[in-house]
Amino acid sequence: MQRPVLLCLAGAFALAACDRGPPAAPDAPAAPSTVSDTAHVFSPELAPGDFAEHVRVLASDAFEGRAPGSPGEDKTVAYIQSQFERIGLKPGNAGSWVQQVPMTETTADESAIMTVTVKGKPHALKFGDDMVIGTRSGQEQVSLKDSDVVFVGYGVDAPEQKWNDYAGLDVKGKTVVMLVNDPGFHVGDESLFEGRRMTYYGRWTYKFEEAARQGAAAALIVHDDAGASYGWDVVKSSWSGAQFDLRASDDPAPRLPMQGWITGAQATALFADAGLDFAALRKAANQRGFKAVPLDAKASVTLNSTIVEKSSRNVVGLLPGTETPDEAIVYMAHWDHLGKHPDEPGDNIYNGAIDNATGVAGIMEIAERFKQHPPKRSVLFLAVTLEESGLLGSKYYVAHPVIPLAKTVAAINIDAMSTAGLSKDMVVTGLGNSELDDVLKAITDKQGRVLHAEATPESGFYFRSDHFNFAKAGVPALYAEGGEDLAAGGSEAGRKASEEYTAMRYHKPADQFDPNWNLAGVMQDLDTLFQVGQVLADGTTWPNWRAGNPFRAARDASRAAGAKP
Repeated sequence: MQRPVLLCLAGAFALAACDRGPPAAPDAPAAPSTVSDTAHVFSPELAPGDFAEHVRVLASDAFEGRAPGSPGEDKTVAYIQSQFERIGLKPGNAGSWVQQVPMTETTADESAIMTVTVKGKPHALKFGDDMVIGTRSGQEQVSLKDSDVVFVGYGVDAPEQKWNDYAGLDVKGKTVVMLVNDPGFHVGDESLFEGRRMTYYGRWTYKFEEAARQGAAAALIVHDDAGASYGWDVVKSSWSGAQFDLRASDDPAPRLPMQGWITGAQATALFADAGLDFAALRKAANQRGFKAVPLDAKASVTLNSTIVEKSSRNVVGLLPGTETPDEAIVYMAHWDHLGKHPDEPGDNIYNGAIDNATGVAGIMEIAERFKQHPPKRSVLFLAVTLEESGLLGSKYYVAHPVIPLAKTVAAINIDAMSTAGLSKDMVVTGLGNSELDDVLKAITDKQGRVLHAEATPESGFYFRSDHFNFAKAGVPALYAEGGEDLAAGGSEAGRKASEEYTAMRYHKPADQFDPNWNLAGVMQDLDTLFQVGQVLADGTTWPNWRAGNPFRAARDASRAAGAKP
């Protein structure tokens, strides 16, 4: 979901060489059109009742939490497609409403127990309670047997930061244990990396990629609430049940045979039995020149998984431009959520109302309005899949764009809209990174709203939503939402609402539609984001990243390539 002055990513994300992805497969059979699920009469302009109806339908129990590859996907895709058709959009992928996203579904046997033997003393780590593990290998069985365990600090190799936790270390076949977030975070040293602001090196996805590059057999991240920005319950729910991935052939990133998380309590106990003080080592890992510390420990586990090759779908609707239809602005939102967890007692449907039925409803409402004000440039409305599995639907789209990235003016992402009411501010995750901020500010200035960056840059929200894949490919991407300084109650009320959502509903079954939501702020935010797109769609400018931003080089190269005859 968000952040500014990003780290210089190792290796530019390869831009797609072709104008379109592979030929569109016929639309996969879907459930009967779910237009009948609502008798609501929609307005052609932004309307809170329309928005609420979209969220109500998408977050209903009938959609089963919108898990990719499930009957809930069929209903979701059918509903979005039917609404795009009703609005008057055109099929956006070479005559098809969908872009097939090949995926691998991996469901781990959660009875797996990892045994870590420390100085001859075995520790049996239970799945869910003590650790979570999974494989992205596509193999039904992966095993560790007496794998040496090494603590590698933050698991970071950042040449431009003159930091390498793997320096002089051979971890081939070993199990690496590492900390979440960036060096400096756990000791409050803002002189390291970007201070409080998490870089991509702090994200768990990077840490697993780097461990794979180093040849490790397995990697475990030690969880802590502050470093991850969420509790163990979120880790447990997110890593249990079916996990989705792109096929290895569609994903150039390196993969580990096994990866996962371990609780802070278990890590502390394991280190203590090895004669090591985990708290002291965590502090030492924040110092330049830190050297990895082998534990006198061996890890063993056999993980059985059910592997199913499936295909999910991005839904693509296009409003062709009246003058330069080959150039486009992209509005996107992810439609997927966590599905059903049948083994959990009570309510086990993760409805995902805020996250992210609100975003899908938002792009539908903006599409309604654009249809009444035909743009000069095209506007593409993209509902992507597999965000909760690592931004995979948008990752696949960026590798196989239906509008060439060189012709994509900007991307505007809507993910988890605030339903707390009107706000005096707007949060831009990654404020200061691109010239899109200037377009947005001109609009919010007229509204009397103030722009500011996210309040918790250490949470790494910039890397946690779909705009990030566009950014890595060089396309300026905006992720902005209503702030916490509410018109009714001020910042205190806004913080309380945000904290309540994170603690009680985020990635939990309680994220359900509420007919009592205050949608005045949602309407204001959608109007603002519509205006940003309208300025771009009716103009001729090509916004870029700020000078010094690591994504600017990819944008410049893309634009230069697109300008060639």
